[in-house]
Amino acid sequence: MAASKFRTALPAELPRPVKRTGSSRGQPPAHVRTIGVDLDPTDREHIRQKLGRRLSKFGASIERISVRLTDTNGPRGGIDKICRIKVVLSGLPSVVTEHRDASKQAAIDGALARIEPAVRSRLGRARMKPLHGRASRP
Repeated sequence: MAASKFRTALPAELPRPVKRTGSSRGQPPAHVRTIGVDLDPTDREHIRQKLGRRLSKFGASIERISVRLTDTNGPRGGIDKICRIKVVLSGLPSVVTEHRDASKQAAIDGALARIEPAVRSRLGRARMKPLHGRASRP
């Protein structure tokens, strides 16, 4: 058969489009918010540095990070400090970890300890997910 003059052969390899995701910086942007808890600027910067150390390796996949520290019982006391960390990933569902403790530092450390494995797990599952409509047929 002769090749059609309207169709040309495809090149051996097509260039892949470059998709800009996340931040090109090493440290992902983190927003720290508090409700009913006093947190000075040095503590906020310390939280950002800890997040940067733990999550900078995933910086290309992270759009933003939100840290919320709340005091649920207010002045009544008790085990009521909650630290909730939400990591928004580009093209994937968000990852949220939460830890409740009596002191704000323990609540922050507990949530920070859980966030890295949770993000790693979410990104790992995304790579292992099969393509839709590509199931092999017998």
